[in-house]
Amino acid sequence: MRIITGKYRGRHFDVPRTFKARPTTDFAKENLFNVLQAYFDFEAEHPRALDLFAGTGSITLELLSRGCSQVVAIEKEALHCSFIKKFLSMVGGSNGIVLRADVLRYLPKATGPFNLIFADPPYALPELAELPDMIFQSTQLLAPQGLFILEHGKAHDFHTHPHFIEQRVYGSVHFSLFQ
Repeated sequence: MRIITGKYRGRHFDVPRTFKARPTTDFAKENLFNVLQAYFDFEAEHPRALDLFAGTGSITLELLSRGCSQVVAIEKEALHCSFIKKFLSMVGGSNGIVLRADVLRYLPKATGPFNLIFADPPYALPELAELPDMIFQSTQLLAPQGLFILEHGKAHDFHTHPHFIEQRVYGSVHFSLFQ
């Protein structure tokens, strides 16, 4: 896993093979962040972000590297939380917060606002299709003009969701964007 750009650019982190997480590929991540540049000037706006199902922390670290003022990473697995905290410490990412929690239990109690919410749930998660509604049910979670990005496989299609704005596909990785 590597950080593509920003103040931590080029840093590499070895993810243990024992991890259950499926990290977003560097190719998909790089293309996603190219798209996000049309929505945010990370260095000027310093958005506040929420990384759901943080896994390896790849997205958390990339967001911090690009200039987010704060990134809250939610991850259920204790080993993964420790891994993310370790690398945040290594890069001096004091504006990264790692919470060990089940995302589905966290969301109804979460408070924002966040300018950017990214979710990379397991593709087989039974509640995956409900995640956009869970995000938009809370009027305080996503900031006005904020963006919610959901990573998913080809089995899901969100084109008819009222908050859907676009989808990007990179190999087997699909990103649906909502506003």
